[in-house]
Amino acid sequence: HVQLVESGGGSVQAGGSLRLSCAASGDTYSRACMAWFRQAPGKEREGVAAIYTNDGTTYYADSVKGRFTISQDNARTTLYLQMNSLKPEDTAVYYCAASIPCLPNWNETRTYNYWGQGTQVTV
Repeated sequence: HVQLVESGGGSVQAGGSLRLSCAASGDTYSRACMAWFRQAPGKEREGVAAIYTNDGTTYYADSVKGRFTISQDNARTTLYLQMNSLKPEDTAVYYCAASIPCLPNWNETRTYNYWGQGTQVTV
């Protein structure tokens, strides 16, 4: 079982930056693939970025490439999303997600079996 708790959301002006954190716990976290999703009002939840914890491979949605960076700490207990050059269309609730075991299709919600409670980002 894995527990995920996001933090770091808030309000920022367009062009600004925020860093989201996701604290992970549970004895199976080391085998998880991790991702960030977001959901804007009236829209479906969409994949933003993912990282495969075994080899560090990362994936990004086209809309955030070059602006957002997903990473994890050395102990692999915290997942981060550094968001730069934020735009109004980045406004959404951002969710941390874990897939155990790792599965393909990183940007599909059905891939993930653990979710955090979400944190609001407003640009």
